[in-house]
Amino acid sequence: MNKLSINTSININRERLQFNIEELGNIGLNESHGLDRITFSVDDLQARQWFINKIKELKLDYQIDAAANIWTSLPNTNEKAPIIIGSHLDTVPNGGRYDGALGVLIGLEILTTLLENGITTEHPIGLVSFTAEEPNPYNLSTFGSRVVTGKLKKSDIEHVQTKEGISLKTALASAGGSVDAIETAQKKPDELAAFLEVHIEQGKRLLNQSISTGIVTAITGIYREEITFKGEANHAGTTLMKERNDALVAASKFVVAFEEIVRNHPSDEVVGTIGQFSIKPGAPNIIPNEVNLLMEIRGDKAEKIKETLQQVENVFAELANHQPIKVNRTNILDQAPTEMDKRIIETFKDAVPPEDKYLLLGSMAGHDATHLASITKAGMLFVPSIDGKSHCPEEYSRIEDIEKVANVLLQSIFKLDNLLN
Repeated sequence: MNKLSINTSININRERLQFNIEELGNIGLNESHGLDRITFSVDDLQARQWFINKIKELKLDYQIDAAANIWTSLPNTNEKAPIIIGSHLDTVPNGGRYDGALGVLIGLEILTTLLENGITTEHPIGLVSFTAEEPNPYNLSTFGSRVVTGKLKKSDIEHVQTKEGISLKTALASAGGSVDAIETAQKKPDELAAFLEVHIEQGKRLLNQSISTGIVTAITGIYREEITFKGEANHAGTTLMKERNDALVAASKFVVAFEEIVRNHPSDEVVGTIGQFSIKPGAPNIIPNEVNLLMEIRGDKAEKIKETLQQVENVFAELANHQPIKVNRTNILDQAPTEMDKRIIETFKDAVPPEDKYLLLGSMAGHDATHLASITKAGMLFVPSIDGKSHCPEEYSRIEDIEKVANVLLQSIFKLDNLLN
């Protein structure tokens, strides 16, 4: 094999990549034209086998670790840590064909391109398909990447099962994994030189600016609270308005104020959502005495989330001055934003052709790269999502955008191979 300078004219094969997108996109296809490759379902297992067959066609070895992650790499006699490309093949119910899968397929195409051009590198170039990135019946999203980074241990998962009583132990074994041996899948920091993930944006920022390549600077932090408003139930007809202690009115005032806070934040990369809302007792002739809701704040910087939370505190203080409602707040998630490696970001920027533009942006969704960044240098590239649609059958990205980003990743690998020496 030949070593290649970083000023290469080698490009990926667009038609082959498009074929693989379409072929894999038929696995798990339902009547609504969405995909149902739910973790460890028959269709998920079929997609995994499809991927393994593609690896075999390249005459490459592969390994399935205890988390059922599928790993492969190009032959390389150097004893350096590998540069790994990766993402996931599972989908949400009635999902699209690009979320996750595109990152794996671009990685597969890059390995194929390097092989057919007889190119070798200083660092081995590898590819991984992580298990169970999406929310699933086992309530263990980003499962594979959390195991690899030591964030899930045997004690965390050995008794996990679905609502129907299917154990994770049984399901994981069906995909070639093992709960009992789960900690053997953990990687040490010196075992990986870098992790690179391509993903669809799942938003409209790239599309709105007609830019093909998104370079991710950070992956969103997520803060969630369960909030309960407690008032007093009473007769809806005989209780005068001035005598009411209505939990729903207080909760509604909070929701409107919260929406105003996040909508008026100077950064587009701060968003907030009230994702669940329940009322008790829920009868037409009873004043609500309890409202329970879930509040979520996302932001690319910890200080932005903190600023938003301070404004939320001010709203609660104002409510307390005007209405005798008791409020109970419980923090259920406080995940800090994850910054991508600055050297990888600069490498991505350098790899974009002079005639093209790129956009630096934060990822407002979580990804496997969030966890890999805790043990190695991590970087992400985004491909535009048409109409910003994702997690639905309408999810779509143009092949011309995909091709550009895949080639940026390819050139970045050549550059990183030298830089990481």
